[in-house]
Amino acid sequence: MQNAAPRPPSGTQWTISAAGHEAVLVEVGGGLRTYRHDGVDYVDGFAADELCPGGAGQVLAPWPNRIRDGQYAFGGREFQLTLTEPSRGAALHGLVNWVPWHLVEQSDDAVTLGYDLPAQPGYPWALRLRNRYSVGPDGLRIDHEATNVSGEPCPFGFSMHPYLQLPGVAVDDLALRVPAKLRVQVDGRLLPVGATPVAGTEYDYTSPRRIGHAVLDTAFGDVVRDADGGSSVTLAAPDDVAAVTVWADREFGWWQVFTGDTLTGERHRRSVAIEPMTCPPDAYRSGKDVITLEPGDTWRGTMGIRPGAR
Repeated sequence: MQNAAPRPPSGTQWTISAAGHEAVLVEVGGGLRTYRHDGVDYVDGFAADELCPGGAGQVLAPWPNRIRDGQYAFGGREFQLTLTEPSRGAALHGLVNWVPWHLVEQSDDAVTLGYDLPAQPGYPWALRLRNRYSVGPDGLRIDHEATNVSGEPCPFGFSMHPYLQLPGVAVDDLALRVPAKLRVQVDGRLLPVGATPVAGTEYDYTSPRRIGHAVLDTAFGDVVRDADGGSSVTLAAPDDVAAVTVWADREFGWWQVFTGDTLTGERHRRSVAIEPMTCPPDAYRSGKDVITLEPGDTWRGTMGIRPGAR
């Protein structure tokens, strides 16, 4: 009997390209494995034969970040989620980052992936999720949709987890800009205990500032929005010779920035995860900016990655 070819840990791969931009999307998690422009990798992704490390490029839904003890209340009922981060006693990054997504539509420069999340213990609501990835002269664009296909309202939050890099530039030397006035304070489990203004503190990145030795796994809020209601976070090389920006529309009011200090091996502090979030950590418990989807309602949000000078 002939042996079958090994199946990549991230499943089927889909490549899209246009105008010098190329991205590879994956079946497992429906996420982003690579993104490059003119041969330069701006996303610190992973190899086709590698298990996705550190949540790289994953889709985080129906909540981003952590829920303390996996416990929350909604609609007058109490729920218990599986603790997917046992060391911190938390339910981490939602329910869809390790499931197989399916191809909905494909062209040379765009691909739409879908996943139908079934109702389950801890989250007894069904969602239809769709992500459309496209590339063009302005970079990578990702259009997200989530539809409540259950018979009652449900809570919802969303994020993505790309790691950004400028090849040849160390994290310490990158200049970071985060247009936010608040940062979330956390305890030893990286769970929120409060929020404080960034002005005048080491967490003030409202103007571009070198990361240096700063250790960040930090949520930023009270976002300063652009004229269209969106916002963006930028990493730039010294002297602005190169930069990369993650942008998000008005649906995203929070940013998580992670300098990769807890990652091991070659990935330790090699790149910066920049995550636009619709809600802060532990939002299911606090209720802060949690989206309530009524039966049949669809949430839509758009984000993207744009290389180029700051």
